[in-house]
Amino acid sequence: MTGLSLIAAVTVGAFLGAAGRMVAVRCRTAPWWLPPAAGVAAALLATVAVRMATAGGPGPTLVELVLQVLFAAAGVTLVALTADRPGPVTSPGETR
Repeated sequence: MTGLSLIAAVTVGAFLGAAGRMVAVRCRTAPWWLPPAAGVAAALLATVAVRMATAGGPGPTLVELVLQVLFAAAGVTLVALTADRPGPVTSPGETR
């Protein structure tokens, strides 16, 4: 992984995470840092996957950038859908 690929992955992931945080209404109770962190992690995963699959060039390729966007969007969506899930309902007399 080159430095430019790493910078591109962090930038794409942080941007999509921040945009997803602003757009997703369900994600309001999740910590503010969670969607951008999920976006960055997913974009880095895409970079690693592309670099393992192909030799790649010295910098980010178009395929790598497209996969970073798709992986980051999927990661942020997954966080937005699951971060606000309420815990299990217990009866009044039940203890944990």
